[in-house]
Amino acid sequence: MSTSSVLRALPRAIGRTAGFRAARPSTVLRVSYAPAFSTARVLKADNADGHGHEESFEEFTARYEKEFDTVQDVFELQRNLNNAFAYDLVPSPSVLVAALKAARRVNDYPTAVRVFEGIKAKVENKNQYEQYLEELRPIREELGVELKEDLFPEESK
Repeated sequence: MSTSSVLRALPRAIGRTAGFRAARPSTVLRVSYAPAFSTARVLKADNADGHGHEESFEEFTARYEKEFDTVQDVFELQRNLNNAFAYDLVPSPSVLVAALKAARRVNDYPTAVRVFEGIKAKVENKNQYEQYLEELRPIREELGVELKEDLFPEESK
């Protein structure tokens, strides 16, 4: 008898002598998959008395500008971007400028390019995307951020 067959048979023999038997499930567990994230969130913020209130777009903008100004590493930057884009709105250009500056501060060029991909995915039509590009053109030129369409023109066709 070879060593491998002895090692395969050993647990079976031990199980029989110890009174163990193979466990057979009596019922089948069915698990349905539900995504752990949502693209639509209610804008709420907790105040001092613990009750939430509707957060205005201006408050949302101010909060995310402040968060991007305090970013110290790539993880924080990407987490804040995921949170900002998770709402059912497109962040304002001032929030995106703060995000692009944070990407430069932590030296993360790929995330800067991905900011524009996020904008393209969130806007309703191509005209809105063009308006965002025009509004953000100065910061793009200042930081040297290219668009994915410019980097990979064969994929955009």
